[in-house]
Amino acid sequence: MNTKQALDLLKAGNTRFVSGALTPKDDYATLREQLSAGQHPFAVVLCCSDSRVAPEIIFDQKLGDLFVIRNAGNIVDEEVLGSIEYAVEHLETPLVVVLGHSACGAVTATCQGGDLPGHILDLAKRIKPSINTNCCIDDNARHHAKRMAQLIEDDEIVHHVGAKVVAAFYDLQSGKVEWL
Repeated sequence: MNTKQALDLLKAGNTRFVSGALTPKDDYATLREQLSAGQHPFAVVLCCSDSRVAPEIIFDQKLGDLFVIRNAGNIVDEEVLGSIEYAVEHLETPLVVVLGHSACGAVTATCQGGDLPGHILDLAKRIKPSINTNCCIDDNARHHAKRMAQLIEDDEIVHHVGAKVVAAFYDLQSGKVEWL
């Protein structure tokens, strides 16, 4: 599968999700058996840990289709890059999506600043370079997704294998994914 086909599958899946016409997925026993022999996801999705952001549902995909990496604020660090490198190099996944979302708590905490407890401060430090002065949460979440996508695109292995990296923004209320 090439990157255009992979992106088209995600776009079509999101259209189904928004319209409420999800593909039935009722034969998990057979699917689990098939997937026990190996995985061949067509896209990597780096997204926020927010419980309202579930890529397999948002993009109407089945078990085994997406290689999902989640953390608060969809942050790129060494572990995330290693996971993405594994997917694009070893699993030959052609597409990487960084999915930001509306009302992101990690972006909100970074914008608000102040005393952030524990490792939340570490998250905010990684998000802070994406924040502009107007501090519109959704605009900053879009900017952060684009910045994280650029970090991934600049990775030597991702670049070498030619995986396409795109940023996107998920609106919690409408369910629509905007491709940035």
